[in-house]
Amino acid sequence: MTDQHIADQHQPLVPNRTVWLDRFGDLDVIALSEQPVPQPVDDEVLVRVAAASVNPVDWKTAAGEYPPKGEDQLPFALGRDLSGRIDALGTRAHNMLSVGDRVMAFIDQDRGAQADYVVVKAVELVATPDGIDDATAAALPLAAMTAWQGLFDHGRLEAGQRVLIHGAAGGVGHLAVQFAIWKGATVFATAGEHDLDYVRSLGVERAIDYKNERFEDHATDLDLVYDTQGGETQARSFAMLKKGGTMVSTLDPDEDKGRALGIRTVPRWHAQPNAAQLGEVVDLVAAGTVNVAVDRTFPFDHVREAYAYTRDEHPRGKVVLSMTGE
Repeated sequence: MTDQHIADQHQPLVPNRTVWLDRFGDLDVIALSEQPVPQPVDDEVLVRVAAASVNPVDWKTAAGEYPPKGEDQLPFALGRDLSGRIDALGTRAHNMLSVGDRVMAFIDQDRGAQADYVVVKAVELVATPDGIDDATAAALPLAAMTAWQGLFDHGRLEAGQRVLIHGAAGGVGHLAVQFAIWKGATVFATAGEHDLDYVRSLGVERAIDYKNERFEDHATDLDLVYDTQGGETQARSFAMLKKGGTMVSTLDPDEDKGRALGIRTVPRWHAQPNAAQLGEVVDLVAAGTVNVAVDRTFPFDHVREAYAYTRDEHPRGKVVLSMTGE
């Protein structure tokens, strides 16, 4: 039986609404477009998406501020992580997968996750446990991999070390805090005044009001700074690191300053799909060791409002699109 034959058995009868970008600009370029339902071949899987998260990289991409996606690649679909159910399998998809299985994934930039149907490589999929709902599963992959890879792959964080995490109530930050505590590190964290109690509840050594306090007065002799802010925040953070410490930033770190101070800097990097690492995180969530904060869920046809909320309101945790309306 051919891949196409298998796919045809599950051919969806509804349109494939997709967040489709045909030009860069403000949020008015964000819209739903009906695109063909993709068909899985070889080791691919067709997922009927239940939920997809909205990440800062999405609105930055739409604005033309994300260098890996240029005008020469337009048009394309947006979104990097999703949850849903397997709808069809290619003939070489992993034999442990079945139609109807609940799954989540962080996918590469060649596809968009914010759609009713998305083709995913079997090796990108992670099973969604019964105790994790679709919104939580969709909120997890990209933010979790950004936090995990930043702390452990790039930052080399070990038990007993001292780490400062900026933006600790955000989508990446709240997970980074919990991963670092799970690892056995002493965690200092910055957040806005209205998020301090929440950050304290995660178990940090000190939650610091970034507007009304100087983090330099509380977080010293650090082994690692995890920076998602850049600018002045990053510049001030170098002095808090001990010689030989590490500055990990999702923005361009000042490598010259790092060298002058004896600080290791990690050049700008982007999180990569890694199902094995994501599976470790899912186990922590299923066990209750890590909690995923979903600030707000929007119906899929309110996608523009979801992008605006993510960009403008500094949500606590993640923002999610629901394709099912639930």
